[in-house]
Amino acid sequence: MKIERIETFPLLHRLEKPYGDANGFKQYRTCYLIRIITESGIDGWGECVDWLPALHVGFTKRIIPYLLGKQAGSRLPLVRTIKKWHQRAASAVSMALTEIAAKAAGCSVCDMWGGRYREELPVYASFQSYSDHPQCISSSLTNVEAQLKKGFNQIKIKIGGTTFEEDVRHITALQNTAGSSVSIILDANQSYDTAATFKWERHFSKWANISWLEEPLPFDQPQDYTLLRSRLSVPVAGGENMKGAAQFAPLLSQGCLDIIQPDVMHVNGIDEFRDCLQLARYFGVRASAHAYDGALSRLYALFAQACLPPWSKMENDQIEPIEWDVMENPFTELISLQPSKGIVHIPKGTGIGREINMEIINRYMWDGSAF
Repeated sequence: MKIERIETFPLLHRLEKPYGDANGFKQYRTCYLIRIITESGIDGWGECVDWLPALHVGFTKRIIPYLLGKQAGSRLPLVRTIKKWHQRAASAVSMALTEIAAKAAGCSVCDMWGGRYREELPVYASFQSYSDHPQCISSSLTNVEAQLKKGFNQIKIKIGGTTFEEDVRHITALQNTAGSSVSIILDANQSYDTAATFKWERHFSKWANISWLEEPLPFDQPQDYTLLRSRLSVPVAGGENMKGAAQFAPLLSQGCLDIIQPDVMHVNGIDEFRDCLQLARYFGVRASAHAYDGALSRLYALFAQACLPPWSKMENDQIEPIEWDVMENPFTELISLQPSKGIVHIPKGTGIGREINMEIINRYMWDGSAF
């Protein structure tokens, strides 16, 4: 089953209004899709995000010439080579070759992985809370209210992008708006030091609905994460930029995290992503995938979570939620899958069980111009 050709689809959408997190505002959203087609006609889709010009040159000049004529079933050695050139490109190739393998076997991705434990998964609405709106807090609350009306009962809000006092006003207003029945995740994007993070504890003691605190610190001082975890009254989560299980292992060994958050597009392929999830189970901690940047990578995160055993027998077979981007992003529509009341039903059928929306692709194809 040789690879006959590879199609690329660089996509660009300029946002009507910028939004962002503690790292700054986003002015646009991008997506880079690939489609690998074998000589037998079986195909598979992959996805990554990065600077489009660099991705496009990398695929057309090096990765595609390397893959043409190779056996599609040799996923692991192919991905291992490509990750030396571009890790995120390797993730896209890994997804595409995984779908090809499932289609060749005549089964779904989940069935190829040994079968799913559950048919549906919880998802949380993920917000980029900062904007250039003169009333930023009220604008954020309006966005949250709109998603709560759609049935979400778990949300992620950004902190760390403004003063501590302003963020406290924001979260306090959110608590008054959403109510205690809505679970709230606070994501600081590694903005604080240890002392600043501890300031949140006085508020955590009043809020019983904080699901976890995400990446309060940079990861170059893991001992500070261990200290936080021992003293905060809420779980500590992180790891969206870790490249694989080898980077998570020392963090888990040192007791740094209650919840790990690998990202399909940031690790070295879908197999490495699943290794991260299983590693969390070996250490008896939770795993909730970071899945903000793409619809296809989020679908693979859902597949992997559906195939993951529960983290504790005390949780009555509950499973950790997956991130769901609810901001302006047309690429969410690339795959026809939407949550209902904060729950997503896992697609069935051969391969990924869904077709890629070519109308979206044709509408947002990047024309090569500067952005």
